[in-house]
Amino acid sequence: MNKTVSVIFVLIYLLSFLAAETVFGYNLLYGSIFPNSDYDLLFRCIAVGGIGGILYCLRGTYLNFCVTKSWDNDWIVWYIVRPIASLISGGVSCLFLKAGLLVLEAEKETDASNLGFYALAFIAGLNVDKFIAKIEELAKATWGIDKSRSADKN
Repeated sequence: MNKTVSVIFVLIYLLSFLAAETVFGYNLLYGSIFPNSDYDLLFRCIAVGGIGGILYCLRGTYLNFCVTKSWDNDWIVWYIVRPIASLISGGVSCLFLKAGLLVLEAEKETDASNLGFYALAFIAGLNVDKFIAKIEELAKATWGIDKSRSADKN
């Protein structure tokens, strides 16, 4: 496949993913998607994590194709899977915060306390590798679970 065609394919995929997330996020914020709103924070964190991953992929597309001119079609699968991994990381970040395994330092409790959840979800989606490494460190310290074999290879 031609490099330009593959970049256009990746960009259409990422922008479509972003559009779907934007519509979902808007409806989640201003509408009632789910009958039980207990899970709204979780789904918002999932959406924010996905946006972080899409931003990372868009930046990678721009840098690899335009700046360094090192675009390689072998990485197309990464561009497709990475936003999905970011969705999962955003959701996991919310679960770890809710469970008290990760703690955000705040000076006082306010209605804006969910912003910390969203910020961590965005960072988790933006940098999936570092987030997974942090979760593995936490699992090692808390439960004595060793890092995965894939983490040892990096």
